[in-house]
Amino acid sequence: MMLVVLAAVLVFAFSYFAARPAAVVPGRLQYAGEAVYGFVRNGIARDAIGSEKFMKFVPFLFSLFLFIAVNNYFGLIPVVQYPPMAHFGFPLALALLVWILYIGVGIGKHGFGGYLKHVTIPSGVKGPVLIIIIPLEFLSNILVRPATLSLRLFANMFAGHLLLMLFAFGAEYLLFESQSLINGFAGILSAVMFGAVTVLELLIMFLQAYVFTLLAATYLGESLADEH
Repeated sequence: MMLVVLAAVLVFAFSYFAARPAAVVPGRLQYAGEAVYGFVRNGIARDAIGSEKFMKFVPFLFSLFLFIAVNNYFGLIPVVQYPPMAHFGFPLALALLVWILYIGVGIGKHGFGGYLKHVTIPSGVKGPVLIIIIPLEFLSNILVRPATLSLRLFANMFAGHLLLMLFAFGAEYLLFESQSLINGFAGILSAVMFGAVTVLELLIMFLQAYVFTLLAATYLGESLADEH
């Protein structure tokens, strides 16, 4: 919980100090802030939501992306070395927040009954097949999304954390607490694998923040669309 609070403070501080100068020729911090903001604004929000309605959601998506990324990268910081998103409660809370937002946006756009029709009846589908389609669409779009959104982030962070622990402690034990020569070679291999997994995690931690934010934007875009 302390790491989650720290992540929120870091995101706020970075955003505040990156935006505060607002110089024509940006410094390093402002340039970094503009780069992240531009990435979320143009690469996620506008593409997923649409050029007419995306701007009001950019602050939320920008904060969401940075918050998840910072929490993920805590898993690679020595001593700390634990990503909060590997604790299921945190990605679930974020997924529920996204769920409330896109359902609220959809109801605001289409009305309660109109939104239910929007998410359960695909455009052009008619007849008896709707008996099957409507429950499946309701299950998929309303009930399952928070679970899949949170599980994807949680599972990747948890699995990566376990792999890092496995290779790190394996290398320490095999190299320093085992007297066998074969175990020594296995310890070296474990240390190499720890380095390789660490490099891989650098990419995965970014990708998971990106995918979570992209899916959130996609769900918002679907709620605002005229047709399912």
